[in-house]
Amino acid sequence: MAGAGSRNLASADWGGFEDTVQGGGGAAVIDMENMDDTSGSSFEDMGEINQRMKEDEEEGDAVTEEGEEDGAFLGMKGLKGQLGRQVADEMWQAGKRQASKAFNLYANIDILRPYFDVEPVQVRTRLLESMIPVRMINFPQKIAGELYGPLMLVFTMVAILLHGMKSSGTVIVEGTLMGTAIGTCFGYWLGISSLIYFIAYLCNAQITMLQTLSLLGYGLFGHCIVLLVTYNIHFHSLFYVFWLCIGGLSTLRMVAVLLSRTVGQTQRLILCGSIAALHMLFLLYLHFAYHKVVEGILDTLDGQNVAPPFQRVARDLSMGTNSVLNTTRSVLSIQSH
Repeated sequence: MAGAGSRNLASADWGGFEDTVQGGGGAAVIDMENMDDTSGSSFEDMGEINQRMKEDEEEGDAVTEEGEEDGAFLGMKGLKGQLGRQVADEMWQAGKRQASKAFNLYANIDILRPYFDVEPVQVRTRLLESMIPVRMINFPQKIAGELYGPLMLVFTMVAILLHGMKSSGTVIVEGTLMGTAIGTCFGYWLGISSLIYFIAYLCNAQITMLQTLSLLGYGLFGHCIVLLVTYNIHFHSLFYVFWLCIGGLSTLRMVAVLLSRTVGQTQRLILCGSIAALHMLFLLYLHFAYHKVVEGILDTLDGQNVAPPFQRVARDLSMGTNSVLNTTRSVLSIQSH
């Protein structure tokens, strides 16, 4: 029974193979006549194969070394070429950026547009508010973040100064008067704003440079009114009244704004005292000393431009006449003898 079972297992194992051979139609029959008796069994053939393999390896090593040398040489060339291309590309990009900056002037103007985008009604309201002090120091007061109104006030002050100099009889020499007025007004606006911003930074005040420019620029509205009136009506008493009332109101407005944005009594005293003193003294300078300073500048320039007068030196003609006469007499006496 055991032998029969083993035969049945063997026949089951080999049954698939037999079915395959029968289904293939004799395709699994091996043709022994086409086989080479010496293939893979000769030691001579194995030696030749080893020799050929060694020769191929030597040739491959030689080719690899030559390729590495050529690759290193070409690598240096390639590196130099790559550096040259990078330098040329950087130069091209730099030139392109410069050209784009030159031709994108309109885009640069758009950067400043938000600072000048304001309605005339808003400017009028802010001009009136610049003369009204607000007593509110517990919360920071709002400051307009635009430069249109302050810039127009600075140009207005320049025109008023020119009008005052012309009405006083000052002669304009080569545009010096206009240049001095522009330099004075813009110098005060930009210079004092920078100084106040620096002091505010030291006093830990909550204000930006743009807000400082706007605050001081609108503070010039009172100065423009005082100068326009006092240049046409020449009374010192009237000037002092306007100086205290109108100039004082615009100054108090700025002081109130800075008080609401500064913490600490000492800091408030330093900051507000500085801006009040500078603003009021500047109005006194424009009314009393500005004309004299400009006239001194004009006199200095006139003294440098005027050529020295031609000086005539007196000559003693009697000595020359006597010598001529003596020579003539001697010649005539010799001829007579």
